[in-house]
Amino acid sequence: MKRKHQRLVLGLAALVAIGGASALALSALQDQAAFFYTPGDVATARPEPGKAVRLGGMVETGSIERLADGVTIRFVVADKDAKVPVRFTGVTPDLFKEGSGVVAEGSFTGDGSFVADNLLAKHDERYMPPEIADKMPAADTLVQ
Repeated sequence: MKRKHQRLVLGLAALVAIGGASALALSALQDQAAFFYTPGDVATARPEPGKAVRLGGMVETGSIERLADGVTIRFVVADKDAKVPVRFTGVTPDLFKEGSGVVAEGSFTGDGSFVADNLLAKHDERYMPPEIADKMPAADTLVQ
């Protein structure tokens, strides 16, 4: 083979290797990605049970219930369209409270409730991305 052909074959082999590595990385990330759902999204198209997702919304006022074991809590995440019951075992963030925003990472169970592995509390309710702002109620509208 001439040097020119060797360089061409080597270049094509490098492109195939890079493409293969990219495809493997994307397929691995797709399986591990946690998607963001609002309670309204869940009401229209529920994610499959056991799939890692993020559930975001407002903690409904009066919904936080601390269980007897001292580390498990139950609460309701709501938006303008729907409500989802959530169970979390662990230490809650300092900013987690009724009427505030929360993103819970975990999975849905077969009965439609959400089991959170991690809670992320929002520090400020004044800013929301425009595509989400119209789905979230104001904190004072969640009073029962």
